[in-house]
Amino acid sequence: MRIATCKYNNQVHLAVVQDNSVFFPVMSNDWSSEINSMLQLIDSGAESLQTLQKIVAQAGSDQWVSLSQVELMSPIPRPRQNIMCLGWNYVEHVEETVGKALEAPKLPKYPIVFTKAASSMNGPYAEIPVDLEVSDKMDWEVELAVIIGKSGQAITKEKALDYVFGYSIINDVSARDIQKRHKQFFIGKSFLGACPMGPWIVTADEIADPQVLDLKSRVNNELKQDSNTKFQIFDVASVIETLSKGMMLEAGDIIATGTPSGVGYVRNPPEYLMPGDVVECEIERIGKISNPIVAK
Repeated sequence: MRIATCKYNNQVHLAVVQDNSVFFPVMSNDWSSEINSMLQLIDSGAESLQTLQKIVAQAGSDQWVSLSQVELMSPIPRPRQNIMCLGWNYVEHVEETVGKALEAPKLPKYPIVFTKAASSMNGPYAEIPVDLEVSDKMDWEVELAVIIGKSGQAITKEKALDYVFGYSIINDVSARDIQKRHKQFFIGKSFLGACPMGPWIVTADEIADPQVLDLKSRVNNELKQDSNTKFQIFDVASVIETLSKGMMLEAGDIIATGTPSGVGYVRNPPEYLMPGDVVECEIERIGKISNPIVAK
C-alpha cells in the first residue's frame, strides 16, 4: 500500500493512495477513530496494517476522493526523533568528493552516521526556503528513506528487514558552506524545510528487496543524479544491524540511507539551489517529490 498523510477540508488525515484516488480510513465504520496518523498506525502494529488492507479492498468507489482534492504532506510531519542519515554510502559519491571542500574518507569500513533535525521535515511538494544571507550553497541529495515499524535492539542483519514498516523518498538538502564552517553535518543539514519527504510511504510488503531501486534527482528538469541502491556500500539490512547494536531503534524512526554521485558542490563549476529552481527526487516503485526553491 501507499500510505500518506494529507490535508483534506482543512483537516489532516491518514490516507491510502491508489492510482489517483485517496481513501481515508477514519471515515470507515470498521476503523478505529484513534488511528488517524502515520505514527499511530505504525505504533498499532502489524494487525492494524492487515485490517487496513482488508478495509481498503472492500471500499466502494463512493468512499474514495480524487488525489487532486487533497494536499499531500510529509508522511510523518514531525518525527519523534531526528532523522538518522548516512554519509558517503555510494562508492561513486565517495570518489567524486576527492579533492573537494568536503572531502570524503576512503571507502568507509563502518557506516558514517549523523542526524538531521526533526524540525527540518517538509512536504513532498512544499516550498524549500533559502536565506541567501545565511547560506548560498544549498545542495540536493536524493535518498531512500527507511521507516522502522517496530522497536528493536541488537537486530541481526538476517532479521533486519522484518523491522521495516516501509520506504519513502527524502531530499537531504544540505548547506555546504555551513557544513565546512562548523566541521560537522548537523547544522548544515537541519535548516527549516531542508528535509522534503514523501509523497507517501510504500509498505515493506510492496518492496521485497530495497537494494534494486533506481533513484534520480533533477534540477529544473535537468538530470543530476542517476543510480541504483545496489551500489550502496552498506545495504539497508546492514545499516539497521549496525544502528541497533548499541541503541534502540524505535517504531517510527526514519533512516536516510545516503545519496549517490551527482550532487552540486562537486560539479565544475559548483552548482547550488537558488530561488526559482525546482528540485525533483524520484525512486523506482515509490514515486517522485518536487519542491520549488523560494527566497526566505
